[in-house]
Amino acid sequence: MLAGNEVTASPIDDSQRTAAKVAGLSCLLTMAIVVFANYGLLNPLIVPGDAAETARNIVAHETQFRIAVTCFLIYSAGVVVLLAALYVILKPVNRGLALVGALFRLVFALLWLLTALNMLGALRLLGSASYLQVFEADRLQVLARLHLAANFDDYYVGLPFFGLAATVCSYLWLKSGYIPRILAVFGVISSAWCVICAFIFLIFPHFNKIVNDYWFDSPMAIFEMVLSFWLLFKGIRASSA
Repeated sequence: MLAGNEVTASPIDDSQRTAAKVAGLSCLLTMAIVVFANYGLLNPLIVPGDAAETARNIVAHETQFRIAVTCFLIYSAGVVVLLAALYVILKPVNRGLALVGALFRLVFALLWLLTALNMLGALRLLGSASYLQVFEADRLQVLARLHLAANFDDYYVGLPFFGLAATVCSYLWLKSGYIPRILAVFGVISSAWCVICAFIFLIFPHFNKIVNDYWFDSPMAIFEMVLSFWLLFKGIRASSA
């Protein structure tokens, strides 16, 4: 039972302090990388509703497209570093829950590998291999666009796991007293909100007409960003309880 893994509060050791710095830095870097890859590299190449123009953009800017793929791989690796650091910090609070949070975040990281594979698959469809010549160019362009569209599904399948990981970790932050209580409470609420929205959206795909999909995870992203700065510059503190 998870409750059986709960550990009595103990002084913060050097490994936890180091892990807090690693967690803060890795979270901020991975956020910057994935935002740059999505909005600076990939999105400018995609023309909504026009598979042919999107295909031409990708072929004309193949290096840019491949850099985006590489950024997503780096992001996935960075999330693994983050989850390991969070586990080291939160394990003394409750080892079982810390492990559950790490595994949820690992699932999210793995789904970003699918995103990279989708993109490489799209690039292959737009290549010049001889076996592709049996298909018309417009069909290959549509298939490539379908591969890119699958990135949307990958993210929203992974989002509940991301939200659950953040919810579990936020609860442990609250229980530990390592960070300000108000910040931990905001983390619990914003992460739980993300989980609820993600599941509703998977069941009712037009839910984003009621609640914009940017609002599913934006509060949680704000929490993780503020937490990262706190860990990086303030570190963790021993509970006063």
